[in-house]
Amino acid sequence: MTGDLFAEDALLPISALQHLLFCERQCALIHIEGLWAENRLTVEGQHLHKKAHDGPDESRDGVRTVRGLRIRSLRLGLIGQADVVEFRRTADGRWSNPFPVEYKRGKPKSHRADEVQLCAQAMCLEEMVGTPVPAGALFYGATRRRVDVILDHELRGLTEGTCARLRQLVASGNTPRAAREPKCDACSLHQLCLPDVAAIASRASRYTERALSASLSASIPDRGPEAR
Repeated sequence: MTGDLFAEDALLPISALQHLLFCERQCALIHIEGLWAENRLTVEGQHLHKKAHDGPDESRDGVRTVRGLRIRSLRLGLIGQADVVEFRRTADGRWSNPFPVEYKRGKPKSHRADEVQLCAQAMCLEEMVGTPVPAGALFYGATRRRVDVILDHELRGLTEGTCARLRQLVASGNTPRAAREPKCDACSLHQLCLPDVAAIASRASRYTERALSASLSASIPDRGPEAR
């Protein structure tokens, strides 16, 4: 890192932000240990992204649509590819006012990981073109609809904080221990992460601790109130 900017070879994938917010262990397995595995959900997601990237760039009704645009931010230390960026024609005929659109295979979620990934793309675009990007959209394959996202101060703060957490995790080189949660069932790294084994080990450890504690308590004689 030079000054307040990261070097080109130190940039991390924008997609890692979503991995981190979904599961820190998953993020570490991918971006520290270099592990990856596919399942039906990841394949469907890749297919949707490929369709978004492979379409032609076009200009229509005052909107220029650019697909698969490579983006980066040396300030945030991020690099990636935007599925779609729409540019509006200004009064002087230039294409400006970028509007990123990120494609997702599922449907809107209760957490903000998708919004953080979109916001990071917008912040990369702002740094690259020098133009504010106040909003973007998430397109969900399950609903076939766009969800507009206002990139406000709160979301930008969450995005910057997530970038800092990602950088700290990767720099540590440590992979968090597995913890079994319902979301593990949908994770493509399930067989590499082995959260069920970790859960069994954790239950066995708690059982051993309780049994040892009970055994120690039973071995200490009660001398009665006069000895207390």
